[in-house]
Amino acid sequence: MSINELRSITTFIRTAELGSLSRAAEAQQISPQAASKALGQLEQHLGVRLFHRTTRSMALTEEGQRFLEAAQPSLLGLQQALLAVRQTREDFAGPLRIVGPRSVLQPVISPVLQEYCRLYPEVQPDVQLDDRIGNWVEDRVDVGFRIGSSPQEGLIARRLFPLQLVICAAPSYLRKYGVPQNRHDLNQHRCSVFRHPGNGRLVPWHLKIDESTLEWPVSPAFSTNDDLLELHAVLAGEVIGQLAAPTAAPHIRAGRLVPLLVEHVADGYSLFIYYGSRALPARVRRFIDLAVDRLTDSHDFVLSAEELSSGGFS
Repeated sequence: MSINELRSITTFIRTAELGSLSRAAEAQQISPQAASKALGQLEQHLGVRLFHRTTRSMALTEEGQRFLEAAQPSLLGLQQALLAVRQTREDFAGPLRIVGPRSVLQPVISPVLQEYCRLYPEVQPDVQLDDRIGNWVEDRVDVGFRIGSSPQEGLIARRLFPLQLVICAAPSYLRKYGVPQNRHDLNQHRCSVFRHPGNGRLVPWHLKIDESTLEWPVSPAFSTNDDLLELHAVLAGEVIGQLAAPTAAPHIRAGRLVPLLVEHVADGYSLFIYYGSRALPARVRRFIDLAVDRLTDSHDFVLSAEELSSGGFS
């Protein structure tokens, strides 16, 4: 069916419903001349007259009545299908505002975003990575990622995976400076300490000791507020670092980093996804569902006990 045929059938049905060709033209936002031409083309195409016309009224012919009864439900179904497609496109178009901590989240969220963008190319993700906790209402946030507890009341939180903090070093560092045998040996080693981007303070290491997670201060031989720069320093063999598992895991599995003092791996914190309790647009809900499906207890970001214990150095 061509667009002209669709317009002609629509004009016919609207004319029959409204009892006037001029009203049908107005309803379709076309000129009376265009409506008359469309109706004439349809009658010519079918080879029958659809209306009895007088100067004052239009009445369906017998053929017109049969055609109306056959065409009207089909046109309604087609209109509903077109509306559904437009609605779906609108649901999966527009901005998607995502916030999360710059440290840790980059390797976690990137694969999810890439898959989501392939599925819904009309959505425009706006991702703000910042270690500060902002105001969700003022920042117009749709979805957030946070470590630990919810930053604000009125938000729904879903746990994704435990955040392991792993002490590790490059093999070149261990060959040069030796392997720490216990947590007290760390005082004799070159340690990297992360500086919190939000408040500028040095973040103490966190060690699991007797089933509790305790702060363990170390003297920094190197400090930075950028987790990627810290990772490079550790990989270069300059320092020992305590890195989050999402950052360290691929390098430990590839043998570029060696986990140390694994009995002290802290896992008391978790990564959560947050969103508002109000009704969510479909594009937001679909991103949340995808993130939960791909990230919950993902092997990519959590090291098993075997992986930690098999990372010995000789």
